Amino acid sequence: MLPTTVAPVLEYDYLIVGGGASGLSLAYHIAKEPRLAGQRVLLVEPDAAKADDRTWRYWAAGETPFAAVEAHRWEQLVIRAPGFEKMLRLAPYRYRMVRAGEFYAFVNAALAALPQQFARLAGHVTAVAEAPDGRGAVATLADGQQVAARYIFDSRLPKLARDPTRYRYLEQHFLGWEIETDDDVFDPETVQFMDFRVPQHEQTRFVYSLPFTPRRALVEFTVFSEQVLPKAAYEAELRTYLAGHLGGRPYRVVAEEGGSIPMTDHPLPARLSAHILHLGTRAGRSKPSTGYTFARVQRHTARLVAALAATGHPPADATGDRWQFGLFDTLLLDIMQRRGELVRDIFHQLFERNPVQRIFRFLDEETSWAENLKIMNSVTPWPFMRSIGQVLRGRPGRRKLS
Repeated sequence: MLPTTVAPVLEYDYLIVGGGASGLSLAYHIAKEPRLAGQRVLLVEPDAAKADDRTWRYWAAGETPFAAVEAHRWEQLVIRAPGFEKMLRLAPYRYRMVRAGEFYAFVNAALAALPQQFARLAGHVTAVAEAPDGRGAVATLADGQQVAARYIFDSRLPKLARDPTRYRYLEQHFLGWEIETDDDVFDPETVQFMDFRVPQHEQTRFVYSLPFTPRRALVEFTVFSEQVLPKAAYEAELRTYLAGHLGGRPYRVVAEEGGSIPMTDHPLPARLSAHILHLGTRAGRSKPSTGYTFARVQRHTARLVAALAATGHPPADATGDRWQFGLFDTLLLDIMQRRGELVRDIFHQLFERNPVQRIFRFLDEETSWAENLKIMNSVTPWPFMRSIGQVLRGRPGRRKLS
């Protein structure tokens, strides 16, 4: 474990607020950068022990920093909608999953091997501010203790002052069961990316499945909407789906995970001030239209570390985000908010008319203007045109009550 005792006067090069996925990812990238070996880093978090209560999924080509703790990789995916099914080979990409507990253990072991560089302090940060001399920043803890650093990286979840007259606020909420069967029913090489063959109820709803072996898989019922559902509603949908798609075969629930990911176009700046930067969801790293976060966190933290190593300072443009992809996210959120059931047909068309590699590059915000045009021309335009009108009016679209 990292040292838990620190000197009464705390001064560090980098202070990381929060030891979740984004905070630990930044720490890990710092640990692996030889040019930053002399920089002292403090992680401040309420509890160093993290529950193994979630998984992160992403796609990537080649090797990744966390390949050693990937629970599984998949070579292909399938997408399904009423009257439509398409199997897609992913090469050079692979779809990947990391379990939270294994990720925490892996990163903490790497940091513990560098006790002169990394320390940990248990506590709640209540405020961060620029230092009075303008040469760094200061964090204040709940017990009144203060910690000074050249740079503070804050990964606490944001508290938004919501303005639904200007921005869109939805949740991607889900419940997943990891199940075992007595017979071989799953293909462990194939992710079921989306199965839209479930009632939409004027929302965006699908079932997502990650098979690990022919007899074990994680099956999730997912909804994009403004309000979460009672837990019993997710359970009922999962039971109905599994009864139909397993052909009545028995199964056992061996693990469960659920949650809700905010999906919004509310501005989430990556930098608060000269010496205070944001991480993770606080920095807008949860992609507004899909909820995918883990790979975006890795790209962001790697970008920060590369600049720190090369110049001693974070990059002026902390994320490198391109404005057009923010607009695409806003348009899809607007459609979800107005007519969520239309998203089923949009994704059907998207995967039917584009190679999956182009779609992944688009979702990673790496496509060119020419590729973006091909993506936009592959789907029915009128829902997007309506949402463009809402954006130009400066107000989110709303579903009209019948």
